[in-house]
Amino acid sequence: MNATSPTRRRRGTPAAAIAPTPAAERLKQLRAELSKRRLDGFIVPRGDEHQGEYVAPHSERLAWLTGFTGSAGMAVVLARRAALFTDGRYTLQAAAQVDGALYDLRHITQEPAVDWIAQTLGKGGKLGYDPWLLTPAQVPRFREACERAGGELVPVDGNPIDAVWADQPPRPSAVVRSHPLKYAGVGSVDKRRNLAAMLKADGQDAQILSAPDSIAWLLNIRGTDVPRTPLALSFAVIHKDATVDWFIDPAKVSASVSRQLGKDVRIKAPDALGPLLDRLAAKHAKVRIDPMADPMWIAARLADGGAEVERGQDLCILPKARKNTTEIAGTRAAHLRDGAAVAKFLAWLDAEAPQGEISELDASDRLYALRKENDLIRDLSFDTISGSGPNGAIVHYKATPASNRRLRPGDIYLVDSGAQYLDGTTDITRTVAIGPKAPSKEARTRFTLVLKGHIALARARFPKGTTGSQLDPLARQFLWAEGLDFDHGTGHGVGSYLSVHEGPQRISKAPSAVALEPGMVISNEPGYYKTGAYGIRIENLVLVTEAKPPRGAERDLLAFETLTLAPIDRNLIDAAMLDADERAWLDAYHARVRKALSPLVDAATKTWLKRATAPLGS
Repeated sequence: MNATSPTRRRRGTPAAAIAPTPAAERLKQLRAELSKRRLDGFIVPRGDEHQGEYVAPHSERLAWLTGFTGSAGMAVVLARRAALFTDGRYTLQAAAQVDGALYDLRHITQEPAVDWIAQTLGKGGKLGYDPWLLTPAQVPRFREACERAGGELVPVDGNPIDAVWADQPPRPSAVVRSHPLKYAGVGSVDKRRNLAAMLKADGQDAQILSAPDSIAWLLNIRGTDVPRTPLALSFAVIHKDATVDWFIDPAKVSASVSRQLGKDVRIKAPDALGPLLDRLAAKHAKVRIDPMADPMWIAARLADGGAEVERGQDLCILPKARKNTTEIAGTRAAHLRDGAAVAKFLAWLDAEAPQGEISELDASDRLYALRKENDLIRDLSFDTISGSGPNGAIVHYKATPASNRRLRPGDIYLVDSGAQYLDGTTDITRTVAIGPKAPSKEARTRFTLVLKGHIALARARFPKGTTGSQLDPLARQFLWAEGLDFDHGTGHGVGSYLSVHEGPQRISKAPSAVALEPGMVISNEPGYYKTGAYGIRIENLVLVTEAKPPRGAERDLLAFETLTLAPIDRNLIDAAMLDADERAWLDAYHARVRKALSPLVDAATKTWLKRATAPLGS
């Protein structure tokens, strides 16, 4: 979709000959369905019943309705007005994909949906929502917004978009796979017992699990129900006796997986979830729900039946984030192999791109082909962001045949990519100058400011108990000093052959109460984006480790071990802007990259690698 008004006419074309855009027709169909249900509006989140970033095609309701394909956003549709809310990563993308005549485009932080609803819904208005798609943490905010408008928030039975989406894809039906102990490190029985002990300690009888990555981690299973992340969509309830009721289509679970799980994991059809909740409620059980992750439908059914609903974070989240020794060894091995593929790609790019014949899609295809030479790869960890020149300034850009741009000498090219290996998940961003032409002074200056922030975070030593939000200014300080910034987080957690965006750890401006702990993997990715010109991001994954305290230290310290291995483009660095410690860090990092990757690459790449990792000034 583009931003052309559905009513705009080309000169000389009769109005009757102009067909409405798909987005306009779909919006009309939805409004008609809402009218049938006596609703004045409807909330359309970008998500599914599991509140995940990646969703199956069946659940891409926001994309179907609006044309917006980003991984985070929300629409609110009223009878006469509609709005799309996205964060700073997607403002340019939303403007390009969504018809501004149909939707008000809003920054979700600066102009929240709740404020728009309070101002726009109108007195007596009934705003519908799907209780499977909003959480107990979200619903009160929307209810209060409706009340400010003099209206009412109303749960719906059956999503109205599903009622008008004629060719909606079916729900996924992929078969579940076991995740071997040699990669998982800890058996499912041990994980379940540990969680059961936590439930008992909190005086709780059971916990609802809605997050597929939590279920995958707990049961040591993986799936292919959503793109790029090895998840099987399902729900589970873990009880204080360490047994689990797992709600998934039994046809998706093979006999071998069932045997591996054993009799203490009861496999049940999805429609058995409601009756189990009713049984727990009838016993007045104390049931733990995560108000940020579980659907409102589950919380309401438990509460209405008389259960004692206790709010608390999903108990899988922290143990999953703290990688065990096997997972740490696996992610180091995965990053070594991944680094070799990236080095081969960068060497190829350096040789071929200056000719002007390589496009963004060519480049991303080449990188994927090199990664696929590895036997342990199962997929990419997200759609590769391959952006040249102005496209690089779109934070989550995705090249399409329509937007595909050739890499030209003098361009700045940003490639953000990663892969799902059986032993680990990778995510790396490199920004490179194309061709021998020297980049502009401005570009080199701003790249170096980003690099200085990256190095400051990589070198950080900090007391136990420090959160990512406390470290975030380290990465931004040099940009801030020049009146510059970037509108995304500095770091996100990463799973072990799971989600490339994993909580609860993060590094960002947003306040966080979650302390960084040894074993957590997190990204270090400051950036800068000049709209219409270029984008810069330098991203490595790092592992939180215990640091040797200096003499006289009074606190236990933590530090970061950089996992990602690939050269940082020396052609974009203004070496005069780096101090001695920063130069030493970069030279040591490049020496490590050269030593680790040289035995794994071909002769031509090895020659290029020697040049690309040479000490600054040489």
